[in-house]
Amino acid sequence: MTDYQEIHRPQFHFSAMKNWINDPNGLVYFDGTWHLFFQHNAESNTWGPMWWGHALSQDLIHWKQKDHALYPDEMGSMFSGSAIVDHNNSAGFGKNAIVLFYTAANINDTEQSFTQCIAYSTDNGVTWTKYKNNPILPVITSQNRDPRVIWHEPSKHWIMALYLESDTFALFKSKNLLSWIKTQELQLESDCECPDFYPLVDNLGNEKWIFSGANGIYFVGSFNGEVFTKESSVNLFEHGKNGYASQTWNNSQDGRRIQISWMAGGIYPEMSFNQQLSFPVNLSLKNVDGQPLLHRWPINEIKSLYNKTIEEKECIVSKGNSFVPKTNATIFDISFTVQKQSSKALYLMIRGHYLSFNWERSEFSMASSGQHKITGDRESIKLPNGDELSVRLLIDKTSIEIFINDGMISGSFCFLPGGYADPVIFLTYSEPSIIRDFALHELKSIWG
Repeated sequence: MTDYQEIHRPQFHFSAMKNWINDPNGLVYFDGTWHLFFQHNAESNTWGPMWWGHALSQDLIHWKQKDHALYPDEMGSMFSGSAIVDHNNSAGFGKNAIVLFYTAANINDTEQSFTQCIAYSTDNGVTWTKYKNNPILPVITSQNRDPRVIWHEPSKHWIMALYLESDTFALFKSKNLLSWIKTQELQLESDCECPDFYPLVDNLGNEKWIFSGANGIYFVGSFNGEVFTKESSVNLFEHGKNGYASQTWNNSQDGRRIQISWMAGGIYPEMSFNQQLSFPVNLSLKNVDGQPLLHRWPINEIKSLYNKTIEEKECIVSKGNSFVPKTNATIFDISFTVQKQSSKALYLMIRGHYLSFNWERSEFSMASSGQHKITGDRESIKLPNGDELSVRLLIDKTSIEIFINDGMISGSFCFLPGGYADPVIFLTYSEPSIIRDFALHELKSIWG
């Protein structure tokens, strides 16, 4: 057992009790409980054979890990997928059965194959039964995996988004969750794996649909129950080098679309656990200069962790004049607005680790540390135009998440702290920057 107080243990992000985790799976809300499943190697703290780990929460903040939901079997390892609540018993497992959709990954030294399978629970997720006639979808391509299932009310069909291969995905429909008909193939350039597909009402009152892949690349469009029609250019909702395989919760009863990611590639030396998930964010769709953009913002439940708060209405950071908030905390939620003035850059030192707002190059970056699985250049984030920037930072033991201009731009980074005297320092080596409306909320641990 663990007390969750190890030196590198995240204190307000989910991590497994022990061993390796990666993609979040099967995110579903039912009967007052948020279910979080996750890729889990129960035998080692490195990637390997996959189980589905399982954790429960009443507030999306405090998690209790339960027994594994899915175990490897003769069909293979338990790869990623999703979950729904079958309110109307369309599959015949029982009214309000929770149904898990997963990929059975048959991988050996000479070949590999992937099929799509289901398991179900009729006791609110305490026990799980694999469907006797699995798979529900046989091999389609060499890589087909990661079924994402949702209910489409206008057409009265279940819809599955599935990764096929390269940058190609497919949509399927079903009446009973057991028999599926392919309705469309679509490309998501420079992305692969772990599709997510869901509707959002934008700030103009229009329902739009989001289709995304594991790297956070997405399109906005419309959906008629069979075909998704792109209505935007391709975009990226999660920048930074460590955000991957995001998924959103199904069956939320409060109208929110809540997302969580694997913070891929974090380093946790000498720990019995390995990897963590991001902090849950609420998604919204807003039109910015005529373009629909996803905005990501930490869920309000984080306020339940607020402890001591330090505020500063205004201060000037200049060469030789740093700003050092009076705190000894190691985990916090920081927000501020910065006016660039004529400064070339603003730096933050977070527990010995540099963050840079480079005004000349219009980019945010962190000092590089560790390896990661994200494809492409994610070491820096392009900053929006303008002389003023609003910033929010969630800082845990070994991770930093940034949200810029109300979440229009966001990113995830993992790091290992260095030696330091003060946990937070604002400084510059050039002309002044003005910091306004600074607030630092020291956070309590979610464990214990």
